[in-house]
Parts: sequence; C-alpha cells; structure tokens
Amino acid sequence: MKKRKMQLFYKYFEEWIELYKVGSIRSITLEKYYMSLQWVTKLAPDMRVCDLDRRSYQSLLNAYAEDHEKQTTMDFHHQVKGAILDAVDEGILSQNPTRKIIIKGKAPKEKKPKFLNQHEIQLLLRELDLRQELNWDWFILLVTKTGLRFSEALALTPEDFDFFNQKILITKTWNYRKSTGEFQPTKNSSSIRKIQMDWQLAMQFSQLVKDLDPEKPIFVKKRVFNSTINNRLKILCTNANIPVITIHSLRHTHASLLLFAGVSIASVAKRLGHSSMTTTQETYLHIIQELENQDNDKIMRHLSSLI
Repeated sequence: MKKRKMQLFYKYFEEWIELYKVGSIRSITLEKYYMSLQWVTKLAPDMRVCDLDRRSYQSLLNAYAEDHEKQTTMDFHHQVKGAILDAVDEGILSQNPTRKIIIKGKAPKEKKPKFLNQHEIQLLLRELDLRQELNWDWFILLVTKTGLRFSEALALTPEDFDFFNQKILITKTWNYRKSTGEFQPTKNSSSIRKIQMDWQLAMQFSQLVKDLDPEKPIFVKKRVFNSTINNRLKILCTNANIPVITIHSLRHTHASLLLFAGVSIASVAKRLGHSSMTTTQETYLHIIQELENQDNDKIMRHLSSLI
C-alpha cells in the first residue's frame, strides 16, 4: 500500500486506464482518456498519489483550464476523478480530493449556427452537385434527410439499404480517426435502428449503389477527414448565402425541422438514435420551448372560443 501511495500519479492513472477502460469502452472514448493522461503527465509530472489533496488537485485543474474551455475542463475532471475515487475506495487515499472542486476555463469561442431553418436548407440543397456517381454532395443530402451521425453515414454499405421498405439499417460506425479506417460498434445500443427514407431518396440511392461491393462503405475510398466535408459545406453555404454550418449541424437541422413539423420528441429521439428522450429534450430545449409557446397560444385561442 505504501508503494502505491508513493507512485507517481500519472503512472497510477495510466495503469487505471489499462485496467478498467481498455476493452470496455469505444476506441474514440479511450483516445480521450489517453489525451487526459498526456495532460496529467505534462502538468503534474512529479505529483505522487500521496500528494493529492484538494489544493493540489485544484491547481492541476486550474492549469488545465488555462488552455481549455470550461466544458472541456469538466470532461477532463470527470475522467481523472474516476481514477482518484478508485484510489479512495482502495484505501490508497484517505479522503476524496475532488470534493467541492471549482471548474474554471477560458471563455467559450463564438458558437457557430447549430441548425438551418427550412428555407435555408432548401437553398443549400439547390447548390448540391448530384452527379450519377456518389460524391460528398450526396453524403450531405443523405445526412440532411436522415439525421445520421457522421461516422454512421460513413459506415453505410449497400447491404444496409432496404429499398423495398425504404429503410436504412444502422448497425455500425466507421472509425475515420484511424488512418486505415475500420468498422466499429454504434455509440450505444439505442443507435442500432432502422431509419425510414422518403421515396425519392430511396430511388436515388438504389441506382447509386447497385453496382458497388455490398459489404464495403459506399462513401469511403481513402482516409476521410471531417474537415473535408465541412470545407465542402462551407463552399455550398457561402454560394447559397446562408450561415456556414458543419456536417454535425445538419443532424441538428434534421431534428429541428421534424420538431417544428410536429413530430413527437419520442419519434425524433428514436430516429436520431438517442439513448433516451432526455438527451433529445436537453439538446433541443430552445425549440421545444418555442413550440410550447405556440401551443399555449393555440390553447388560449381554443378556450376563448368556448363562450
């Protein structure tokens, strides 16, 4: 036990990641833990486990916060805290040094628009160069109409399309962060789902994928970078004279249009592959509140007519 207390904290954190996280979480999430490990190693290379108290841990967080926004610092704290709480449970630390910690951070950058309205999305789609062969403009159209996550859309193969029933089966994602790329599991079990397509999209993609290898991703020919599609989107948005958004914002746009169209939160959550409706409600709270205000107006108009 004494040896463990004298161990360098970053070494303890590294061993903890290997013991509890490797093989139990998705590779993308594991990469975030290793990134946190790099920062602990950089900011506290000489800190021993026994040196951990509220002051030393707060100093570590403050140092991290100098280069990161508050939410990023919070994420870092949650990952490091997991290892520290296990050290408390094991009796290596007698007290929890993360108690009553203050989370700081740089002022957040100006946020880009989260979604487009219906008129703006129509202007964007008019700019698409939809050729007879698949390109990134087809990818943008697909995400706009389905709300797929970036990695889910990249992982699509011809086998995932059920054109007879106009559905897309989501069972996997594509690890685009890896240089060679590979299939990997979905974000959670709720992400395994069937998404209904409109008849036009079904007809278009039935022709586009008919001669492709049924088991290979239809969009991935070489290593894919998120920035490639975002740069293409920037050009399209600029040409359409609308706010510049990212590929992930198209997912938000899809959900927003459905909510404004009167689709239930439960249906939107299922279509997006959210683990619970709470996630959907928290993400689109501003839209839900706006819809509630509209509903209140309708209620008052209806009640006032009952005279």
